[in-house]
Amino acid sequence: MSTPKQAVKEILEELPTLLAVAVVETETGMALASHTNIADFDIDTAAAYNTEVVKQKLKAIQALKLNQTVQDILLTLTDQLHVIKLSPTGDKFIYLAVNSRDTNLAVARQVLKAQTAVLT
Repeated sequence: MSTPKQAVKEILEELPTLLAVAVVETETGMALASHTNIADFDIDTAAAYNTEVVKQKLKAIQALKLNQTVQDILLTLTDQLHVIKLSPTGDKFIYLAVNSRDTNLAVARQVLKAQTAVLT
């Protein structure tokens, strides 16, 4: 099993050019561990807003009576990819922001999948 701090460390080792990463508590939006490579990237604000994205998607699935769970959420910006990967229990998620020119999306998703699978 991996703690939030260990998960961030592992992700940073595998994706050293990332812009920001955080392990976030789904209920509160609090970043349990985080790292950013950009000085003016407010990871706590990003964690809080992305918590709302997760909560709204979960509400939509429930309202539509879909028998589905959220695996990940991808937001494609002009030159960035933002990926939200929920833990198997849904109580935490990993938020990752990367430069789309520097990062292979499939690799980033695999790294997040591995880390959320062992996140405690």
